Amino acid sequence: MSRVNDLFGTSLQVTNIGLEIFRDTLKQQHVSTVHVGWRPPAEGNVLLAQLLDRMDTQVIEQANQLAFERINVAEPMLTGVKYAHEVLAEIDRWTVGHAGPPLVWSDMCGPLKGAVLGALVYEGLASTLAEAEAHVLSGRVKFVSNHALGAVGPMTGMITYSMPLWEVTNTTFGNVAYCTFNEGLGKVMRFGANGPEVIDRLRWMEKVLAPALQSALALSGPLSMKVIMAKALAMGDEMHQRNTGATSLFIREIMKHVVRVVSNQDQLAQIAEFITGNDQFFLNLAMASGKAIMDPVKNIPNCTVVTAMSRNGTRFGIKISALGDRWFEAPVNQPKGLYFPGYTEDDANPDIGDSAITETFGIGGFAMGSSPAVVRFVGASSIDEAIAYSKEMQEICVGLSPHYILPTMNFIGTATGIDVRKVVQSGSLPVINTGMAHKQPGIGQVGAGIVKAPYACFTQALEAFAETMDLT
Repeated sequence: MSRVNDLFGTSLQVTNIGLEIFRDTLKQQHVSTVHVGWRPPAEGNVLLAQLLDRMDTQVIEQANQLAFERINVAEPMLTGVKYAHEVLAEIDRWTVGHAGPPLVWSDMCGPLKGAVLGALVYEGLASTLAEAEAHVLSGRVKFVSNHALGAVGPMTGMITYSMPLWEVTNTTFGNVAYCTFNEGLGKVMRFGANGPEVIDRLRWMEKVLAPALQSALALSGPLSMKVIMAKALAMGDEMHQRNTGATSLFIREIMKHVVRVVSNQDQLAQIAEFITGNDQFFLNLAMASGKAIMDPVKNIPNCTVVTAMSRNGTRFGIKISALGDRWFEAPVNQPKGLYFPGYTEDDANPDIGDSAITETFGIGGFAMGSSPAVVRFVGASSIDEAIAYSKEMQEICVGLSPHYILPTMNFIGTATGIDVRKVVQSGSLPVINTGMAHKQPGIGQVGAGIVKAPYACFTQALEAFAETMDLT
């Protein structure tokens, strides 16, 4: 009895397992508490837990290590500027490439529809948005997922016949990937805007900006995207929503050649103002680099590493190595974040864009802990929360990058190589930094935030993978 009385006379030291609400309640009462973030395996799904338990761990981990090595030895180099019709075999004047898994017009969200109509006007296939919609409804327009083209595009992801593209070559494996140019922020086609100023800007990029950059790259030779991205992480970028450092580094490399190839001083001033006034200019280069890095990871037998994550505003899709180009899809989630003045969550479209390719190879939301300046912009509460996200991502990945380093986290590498098994087992979901488009076509960007991939994509992929191992 005396020992029980002694217990009541000492300060409580509590270990809380599972639900955080109990920890929070104890903290409010100033009780010393250690929290253990335990969850039931596979979110309590017995079938999935059994599949995980029966998998040949040694075989899978050997395959995943090969994928991890391919990511780490990749050398993404900016090798040129090309036009879509020159390099994308499936693109003709009536084909529109879009972000995310394939979908039909009737399933498209507002900003994606708005961007499609604007793209048809940009291509000169229609003089009005109404005429463009009539072409779509007639069945004349063909839609294709950018990933099927060997390309990516942010947000709505529009890629059409005349658009200039960055060409990034993974010189380790010889594969190439493409991405459009970044238009800047606000009323831009990637956020669903389609007014005259949007079309005029795209045509200027096609006819003035692209030739200048094409000629400048011919002088500079290939530029290492890996070097720029590694340096930018040390400058506080995560390279999805914050590209200030990366854009500055790229400007330093390219502008000294642009001034040598552009003789028209008015055009030179326009180019300099456009690039230097757009902190997000490097985003599209990071995306093309991510695509070039991850494509050689596809089709490794027994490999559960995610090779692509993307969303079309309606569905979120992932691919995993062992199952090649097969999409596993679920409804997209609604980002949480900060809105521009005058807008609220009611205005925002659900998650959209190919830009989650950045998180797929370990930057973006996975590197948020190294980007204090992006924290408030995407609505995170503190740098501690951002670091917690980056640490959580380590739990679902094969390893830590030896090249992409997080100075604010004691110089550890970014979490690299998302493992479907670990996502399903732990219930921890990939975190993505993202912009937010207005749900109505033609308006544009309304904010920026954070979103997580839907769990169902990963459970579907795991079940399909289990079939390849004769476990179902």
